[in-house]
Amino acid sequence: MDAIRRHELLATYRDGLLNDTLPFWIEHCVDRQHGGFMMSLDRDGSVIDTDKGVWQQGRFTWLLGELYNNVEPREEWLELAKHGARFLDAHCFDPSDGRMWFHVTREGLPIRKRRYAFSESFAAIAYGELFEATGDEQYAQKAKQTFQRFIDHNLNPRGVEPKFTSTRPSRGIGFPMITIATAQELRESIGLPDADDWIDRSIDDIRRFHLKEEIQCVMETVSPSGEIIDHFDGRQLNPGHAIEGAWFIMLEGKLRGDASLIQTGCRMLDWMWQRGWDQEHGGILYFVDVDGRPVQEYWHDMKFWWPQNEAIIATLMAHEFTGDSKYADWHKSIHDWTYSHFPDPEFGEWFGYLHRDGRISSQLKGGLWKGPFHMPRMQLTCWQLLAASSP
Repeated sequence: MDAIRRHELLATYRDGLLNDTLPFWIEHCVDRQHGGFMMSLDRDGSVIDTDKGVWQQGRFTWLLGELYNNVEPREEWLELAKHGARFLDAHCFDPSDGRMWFHVTREGLPIRKRRYAFSESFAAIAYGELFEATGDEQYAQKAKQTFQRFIDHNLNPRGVEPKFTSTRPSRGIGFPMITIATAQELRESIGLPDADDWIDRSIDDIRRFHLKEEIQCVMETVSPSGEIIDHFDGRQLNPGHAIEGAWFIMLEGKLRGDASLIQTGCRMLDWMWQRGWDQEHGGILYFVDVDGRPVQEYWHDMKFWWPQNEAIIATLMAHEFTGDSKYADWHKSIHDWTYSHFPDPEFGEWFGYLHRDGRISSQLKGGLWKGPFHMPRMQLTCWQLLAASSP
């Protein structure tokens, strides 16, 4: 990757974040009347559903705090982060058990709670950034409490009916992955004392149960002992998810000076790039079968925005940490394909859902699942990676 390309990429990520992505969301999603953020936006940013996903409240609050702490202390960003935290505090926790809702009305009335506790992980990192920004100890305490709820509920769910019977038990990669990323954030923002322990435990789980050297694959779901489950759900791979986990582990290796962790992350990227990259049309496929058989979910071959975001980060990070030109080539492939299909030149930001060949499937800019998280995190992370190695 030559100096000109690096300079162009750095400007693309930095300027895209500061001049396109962030202004789009600040202009259109902030609810000045009821608090929090309305993320269900049409192509032009108009609100098409006023309900609020709790994931997105925590994620945008985190992003605003992260930018305030690590890019520039803009008062607007801090005030909007506090605005998000106030809505989380007032409306997003169930007082009966302390767990968080998944989906609430515009006013904050509860609609749905999920069996898993990922709302808590995103709220934890949001509170962590606010502690770092303000020094207010209440935010540090809330960060620790919500992280502990996330851990406790995932390890020992209480008060929820299982989605499946005990006939075919399984374990997924999502919990250890998100634990790594959450603990990394809280280690930086509040100095979480047991962050390293949770990261070690989670990486060990991924290595022991989900990495399959014999078939060069990262399994999304396995049996409790790590065996492949020969059914639709067990054979189904999510390449973008595994690639996201790959860069979490690479980053931990860099922070610790541990080459073995960087190697593990690169191996995960290598395996899942080979399985996820669409050789015919380009881009990362959503689902594939471990044996190459048909996948049950009908959206399996669509191109969602976030797997592309994660692959852009992982390929650039692998190149920056190893110097291997293969990763520069992969990064160019995924960056160029993504940036030629997802951005909206008329109204800004990105479309979220494309058909396999890159045609737009939906003009939605946001909803319960898409909001200002994966893409701005990609833009910020890649900007930082390139800036760290620029003269």
